[in-house]
Amino acid sequence: MSYPKRTALALASALAGSWVLLAAPAAHATVVDVDYKCKTPIGDKSAVSPIDIKGVRSGSGYTLTMSFQKGVSSSPVELGKGAMNPSAVILLGGAESGQVRVSGPANAAAVPANTPIKISDLTGTYTPKKSGKVTFTAGVLTIKALGTTTTCTPGNSPKPSLELDVTAAGGVQSTSDGGQLPKTGPLDSATALGMLGGTVLLTGAAGVLWLTRRGQRATG
Repeated sequence: MSYPKRTALALASALAGSWVLLAAPAAHATVVDVDYKCKTPIGDKSAVSPIDIKGVRSGSGYTLTMSFQKGVSSSPVELGKGAMNPSAVILLGGAESGQVRVSGPANAAAVPANTPIKISDLTGTYTPKKSGKVTFTAGVLTIKALGTTTTCTPGNSPKPSLELDVTAAGGVQSTSDGGQLPKTGPLDSATALGMLGGTVLLTGAAGVLWLTRRGQRATG
């Protein structure tokens, strides 16, 4: 095989390697409307809020963040700063079952009476016990305020807000179709894989230069 052909093949292999690495997604997330049916001290209330769940790799597990884009329930009296404490559960499906508890800080500002209560982001830790595709779906929301408890249950059987390919401790993470890669510490997976792909490309280029110089010495 001629040296120009070897050069072309080496470059093609390097580019293909970096493309495969960059094209391997491992997460799929979507915003899902959740119709909460709330049992409050003053009667039943309902509200629909779009829910977003994100998973960020942290050590051997993930930090889950559940975000509410609209307020749910309300109070007949003003809730002073720090008077309300929210928490919720995220339901696991697919390769795992069970739930993850997430919680958030008390309200940073007073909530006026008869105003939809905006829930702060709720966070919790999920550590995979089984390997495979795991789904994360909004579960029961609990609001504690002024000595009372309001429980809000999804009434529309919402779809999962997040799907991750996970591996139990000691395994290697697999991949799935669609979505973006979950973050893995200071660098997210896309960045890390991009750097690795660049390394493959540089290694391939170095091999091309070595082959070319070797060929020149052999024919010189």
